[in-house]
Amino acid sequence: MPAPTPAAKLTPAMQQFVEDELLRAPLLFDQLVEGTLDHVRKALPSLPPAQRSAIGDLMQALLQHRTRLADAFLQSLQEQVQIELAQQPTALAAHKAPPKAVALALVDEDEVALDVELSHMIEEVKSTAEFEVRELQAFVSALVGDLDVARDHNPFRPDTWARAVWAAAQALPLSRGHRVTFLRHASSSLAQLLRRSYAASCSRLEGMGFEPASYRTMILPAGSRRGGRPGDTTFSPDLHRMRETMPAPLDSRLSYDGQLPPDNSRLRERWTDIARHTSNRADRQSIELVSRLFDAMQHDDRVPADVALLISRLHGPAMRLTLRDAGMMDQAKHPLWRLVNRLAYEAEMAPDPQDPERVRLLKITQATIDQLASEPEQSTGLYKWANERLDNFLRQRLARRLTAVASHVGALQKLEDKLAAGGAAVPSTLHGMLDVPQMDTVPAALIPEQATDHAAPASVDQWLDDLQPGDWLRVFLQGRWVHAQLLWPGERREVWLLGDGASDATWAVRRGALLLMREQGLMKSLKQRSIVGSAALRVEHEVARGAAA
Repeated sequence: MPAPTPAAKLTPAMQQFVEDELLRAPLLFDQLVEGTLDHVRKALPSLPPAQRSAIGDLMQALLQHRTRLADAFLQSLQEQVQIELAQQPTALAAHKAPPKAVALALVDEDEVALDVELSHMIEEVKSTAEFEVRELQAFVSALVGDLDVARDHNPFRPDTWARAVWAAAQALPLSRGHRVTFLRHASSSLAQLLRRSYAASCSRLEGMGFEPASYRTMILPAGSRRGGRPGDTTFSPDLHRMRETMPAPLDSRLSYDGQLPPDNSRLRERWTDIARHTSNRADRQSIELVSRLFDAMQHDDRVPADVALLISRLHGPAMRLTLRDAGMMDQAKHPLWRLVNRLAYEAEMAPDPQDPERVRLLKITQATIDQLASEPEQSTGLYKWANERLDNFLRQRLARRLTAVASHVGALQKLEDKLAAGGAAVPSTLHGMLDVPQMDTVPAALIPEQATDHAAPASVDQWLDDLQPGDWLRVFLQGRWVHAQLLWPGERREVWLLGDGASDATWAVRRGALLLMREQGLMKSLKQRSIVGSAALRVEHEVARGAAA
């Protein structure tokens, strides 16, 4: 889960767009109910007798409680939009976190069935209205002045509407099986309605004179845009090869005396002064490369400002280390780059700036970096020590969280023992409405980029058994993708306790539910993103553009 980005400026045009869409939402829900009922009627002849009776109950409930469902739908939509516009991490965490009173409620296969169906709904909307979704994203970016369309500012994304439908389903006074069936039959209707709704929104905005940001071609001064698309790929260039293409400071064809660039001029002076102490051109090229890497990391929009500030304080020490350690060009193994990547990753796992554990993480890292910078002689051993100190902190953080949920762990262990003994069987809440083992797999397009691993069903059990306390996972729970840390696997590995990275919420999940989530593509291992690799790719593109010019 990326760190929360600052809220886009709520311009009058954006405010008007949001109000217009909310005013049209009740009509869209009425059309959704009509479309769902029509879809159900068409499906009735092909259903077995038992399910026909259940479908009849669903149709009757939709007609009798239509107002109740509409209220739940609109309330959920309004809450999601307001949180999206505010983009407050604490609000986001509170919206995602389940009530503490149900923290020990078991997440079983029936609960996961609802998430699977919700995932299918989101993907069906995305695939049906793919062009319209992109078009509206460009228009909304124009409303807030984002020329690069750097992020999706549209608060009415497919997942927002799907969660509102899910909230309406929760208002049905029927079993979970009926609610899952409602989602299944509503998916195609929602996809078609949103396709038309998105197209109509684009037409209205175009009629008001707004031009999609992606239609514009503008030449801006160098360095005026932050971030960049080249760093969004997982490819990472080789630093050894990149160094050979770097210009070397103090070459006769370069002039830095009195011609320092206005930005980062003090840092430029420092590394140029360092370069004067070596006659080796390769060393000067290394200094140039390392300096550009830190400049690129400083301007990476995916790195929170507080983390970027800490990373920038390693700039000077890293340049001194470059002259003493040829291993600096090995970005995958060198402890300096590992420290940078690990810091960004762990901060991403706890995105709320007010989270005490995140504050502790940044404080201990700041103290570590201050000590590194104060050392007159830079060495690889210093950064190995820094990594060990970070690892110790992470172990202590996990121990603190386990201590906080110790009573839960004790209760869960007793429950697991009962389950293993067959004395605590959990009855199905689907009531025959859905055959869980026969559910379709979530399409690959829905799976997040950070979680690219895939396992065949035969290896799911082994994958689950290989997980260790402290491992981070990307999980689709209660209608949202969350970063969840494995806190405790039961002694029999039948009940597992997961902790939310963005709040104090915990989930007790049965093994069968985890296996189903894994098979359906709703639970993945998180791959640590290389901030250094992304910076290297940006630098490579900059050097290529400079050579072409």
